[in-house]
Amino acid sequence: MTLQDQQFASDNYAGICPEAWEAMARANAGSAIAYGEDDWTHQAADAFRKLFETECEVFFVFNGTAANSLALAALCQSYHSVICSSAAHVETDECGAPEFFSNGSKLLVVPSEDGKLRAADIRRLAQSRSDIHFPKPGVVTITQPTETGLVYTVEEVRAISAVCRELGLKLHMDGSRFAHACDSLGISPAEISWKAGVDVLCFGGTKNGMAVGEAVLFFDPALAHEFDYRCKQAGQLASKMRFLSAPWVGILESGAWLRNAHHANACARRLADTIANLPGLRPIFPVEANALFLSAPAPVLDALRARGWRFYTFIGGGARFMFAWDADPARIDALAADLREAALAAAG
Repeated sequence: MTLQDQQFASDNYAGICPEAWEAMARANAGSAIAYGEDDWTHQAADAFRKLFETECEVFFVFNGTAANSLALAALCQSYHSVICSSAAHVETDECGAPEFFSNGSKLLVVPSEDGKLRAADIRRLAQSRSDIHFPKPGVVTITQPTETGLVYTVEEVRAISAVCRELGLKLHMDGSRFAHACDSLGISPAEISWKAGVDVLCFGGTKNGMAVGEAVLFFDPALAHEFDYRCKQAGQLASKMRFLSAPWVGILESGAWLRNAHHANACARRLADTIANLPGLRPIFPVEANALFLSAPAPVLDALRARGWRFYTFIGGGARFMFAWDADPARIDALAADLREAALAAAG
C-alpha cells in the first residue's frame, strides 16, 4: 500500500502489525498440536489472564460476529431477550446472527442518538412487561467504544452493571475496539471490564493490528460451560488454532495492543483538530477513540469523492473516518488539505 492509496473509511483496511506478523512467523516454524491444544494458544490465554489481572476462560474465534453472537447465546435461553442500543453492532451489523445462534433470543432495542445505552433505559425496558407472552430480559450488551466512537466511562459501566445485578441480567461487552477505549480512558483493561461488572468481554484484534481473530473472555468460568462446543458447532474451532492465538501473544506481550490503539486514537484527534475551524464542518460526535464523524455540506463530500477519498455515511448522515495502527500522518494531512480546499470552495 502506498501513501497515495491509504484510505480511512474503515480500520479494517489496515494490514498486520509487525508484532502480530512476527509471532505468526514463529508459530509457522514447524508443526504444533491442533485444535487449540498447542503452546501458543495456552500462552495467549495466559497473556490475557495476566493483562486482566484475573483468572478467566478465554476462547479464540475468527471474527466479531461469531464472538458476539456465541457469547450472547451462552448467556441466555431462546425465550430470553437481549437489551441493546439501537446503534449497537449486534443490532445493525450482525445480519441476525445473535438471534440465529441463540435459537431466537430477541434483541430489545433502546433508541439512542449517540449510540450509548444508559442504566435508566435498561431499567425502563426490562421492567416494561413481566408477563409470559413477552421475551424475558436476560442479557444487556454494550459496545465499547460505541458505533458512534463514544467511550463508556467506568462510572457508566458500573451504573449499568448495578442495574443488571438488581434485575438479574448478565452484562456483555462488545469490545471490537476495546483497546482504543482503554487508551482513551487511560485505565487498565480490568478496571473497565470485570471490575466494573462485565461478565463477558469480546476483545477485538482484527481492528487493532491482527489479520483475523477475536478473543471471548468469560470472567465467571461457570458462564463458559460447554462454550467450546458452541464454537465447534458454529465453525469457529480452528484446526490450526495457533495462527489465531499466536498474534495475540505478539501484541499482548509486546504492548503493541495499546500502542496501536494509542496511535489510531491520536490520528482521529489529529484530523479533528486540523479541520476544527473550517466553515461548514463540524464533528457529529465528540472524538473519543479512533473515529471522526464529520458533518459537511454535500458539495464538500462530493469533492472528496471526486478526489478519490473513501468514507461511509451510514451513521448520522456525515462522513465517517476511521484510523488504524498504521495510519500515516502525512496522508491524514493530505485529507485535511482536501477538506480545507473543498470547505472554502463550498463556503464561497
